[in-house]
Amino acid sequence: MTADSALPSDAAANGPAVDGTVLLDALEPADAPDTAAALASALALDSERVVDTVAALLRGKRAAVLTGAGLSTDSGIPDYRGAGAPTRTPMNFQTFVADERSRKRYWAGSHLGWKVFHRAEPNLGHRSLVQLESAGAIAGVITQNVDGLHTRAGSRHVVELHGSLDRVICLACGQAFGRDSIAARLESDNPVLRNPDSIRIAPDGDADVGNIDDFVVPACTVCGGMLKPNVVFFGELVPTETFLEASALIQSADALIVAGSSLAVNSGIRLVEQARRRKLPIIVINRGVTKGDGRALHKLEAGTSETLAALADRLLG
Repeated sequence: MTADSALPSDAAANGPAVDGTVLLDALEPADAPDTAAALASALALDSERVVDTVAALLRGKRAAVLTGAGLSTDSGIPDYRGAGAPTRTPMNFQTFVADERSRKRYWAGSHLGWKVFHRAEPNLGHRSLVQLESAGAIAGVITQNVDGLHTRAGSRHVVELHGSLDRVICLACGQAFGRDSIAARLESDNPVLRNPDSIRIAPDGDADVGNIDDFVVPACTVCGGMLKPNVVFFGELVPTETFLEASALIQSADALIVAGSSLAVNSGIRLVEQARRRKLPIIVINRGVTKGDGRALHKLEAGTSETLAALADRLLG
């Protein structure tokens, strides 16, 4: 892995660079703002150089892209693990199936969260990936997100590793439903949902709600069975056919770009490991540490959307 976050030696206005690290002398308070501005400028310049390097590496190749919650933050959907993310315990499959009260709370919160997801729009990062795919620079997108924004942006080859909130399935008979129809039933049976107060949304589409004792949970209209959003809960495995499709995309690619994921979930890091074993160049774009940093040829500590847009400008310009 290259030390992409290190400052170039010529940026060290206040001290010599040793092994790529800028050494700063002690500053008087009055000097600090000017020095901070100089460092910010140097960091921005170094980031541009790294993007240039990555673009040169990817030119003429077809990359697979693995995306996470950090890509959707610019669309108003929060990140589980980003700075300021609240501590929370997501619903797991065993609890959902076994406990009716937990199921009520999940459906109430999930409905409110889904309404926010439904209003969210694809951002610059999503649109940049569409441009790259249209130009043949990427083979497709594997996403850990359940918001459907890649498809809405226009990406054609999308593997939704953890499913999508816009579909609901019956756990008994397998019947699938559009989320719109289930949402209409939820609001008809639970009028409190029609005018919710301010809510706090999580990356999986869940939200905090108040009293759910009288909440009516929807049932399958075909067999009366239990309904569940078609997303992978904690405690569930990614469907085999979905993971095989994601693996096939890695196998057909010349490089892997990880965008906006900490890779804390096993399904994501397994795909990165497949790329490493194939000796593919791995590019990680994420603010903060990821479990894939040690496998990356380049790590860009930068915003996901603007970095994907910068790569698209260089590769397609």
